Amino acid sequence: MNGVKTVLLLGLLSGVLLAIGQALGGAAGLQTALLFAVAMNFFSYFFSEKIALMSSGAIRVSPTENSQVYYRLAPIVQRLCQRMGIPEPKLWVIPERSPNAFATGRNPRHSSVAVTAGLLEIMDDDELAGVIAHELAHIRNRDILISSIAATIAAAITFAARMFVFFGGGRSSDDDAPNPIASLAFLLLAPIAALLIQMAISRTREFAADAEAARAIGTGRGLANALRKLETWSKRIPLDANPAMSHMFIIKPFSGEALMRLFSTHPPTSERIARLERFA
Repeated sequence: MNGVKTVLLLGLLSGVLLAIGQALGGAAGLQTALLFAVAMNFFSYFFSEKIALMSSGAIRVSPTENSQVYYRLAPIVQRLCQRMGIPEPKLWVIPERSPNAFATGRNPRHSSVAVTAGLLEIMDDDELAGVIAHELAHIRNRDILISSIAATIAAAITFAARMFVFFGGGRSSDDDAPNPIASLAFLLLAPIAALLIQMAISRTREFAADAEAARAIGTGRGLANALRKLETWSKRIPLDANPAMSHMFIIKPFSGEALMRLFSTHPPTSERIARLERFA
């Protein structure tokens, strides 16, 4: 059901972009919007991993680089990759005290998992395994690619909405002047609709990754305990991260009260924990 829901939401997101293109320029506008979306997705597919790692300040982890971190992570990663049937990703550490983690990469053969120094400090081995399994589940399910496509199309919708308003959209029937109310409504509502759909896709994939992680380990207890710690510590020590990357982290990396559920990249942590404990 999560897979079907994701496909439907992606289709709806693409439909909004194409509708704007058609409204902006008829058949030619529709074709232009489609080509624009394909070009942006192509760029996102090949370069999102490098951009994410550079933006987060991640440092490579290997037997010769940050070896202490490597030998803590590597046995867990190797064991879980064997169970989940995927290649081992490259490992990275982010020099931040706020505990968090994310996965990135266009497919399982070209992927990375990054954890913060703060995560390694507060997690025991079972909790760390739960976090790593969650990130590996994103890789196995190609969630990084799906999220990148969703974010790219949402950005394209915002751009297209602006083009619609400033280059001929929202004409009234009486004269050739723009209808300011229609233009303003379109400028505001189209990006909001795109954002809502993008957030729904992100929340769906988070639930799926939690379930996949619990199946790989055999229990959801470790990940549930990890999420409790992450919820507490991320409020005490907020992560200074690019807001555009919020959907990639295992938990929302920003301080302050949560936004309304519709506008959140992550489902409520309490609901995720409840589902994991039912699995356990």
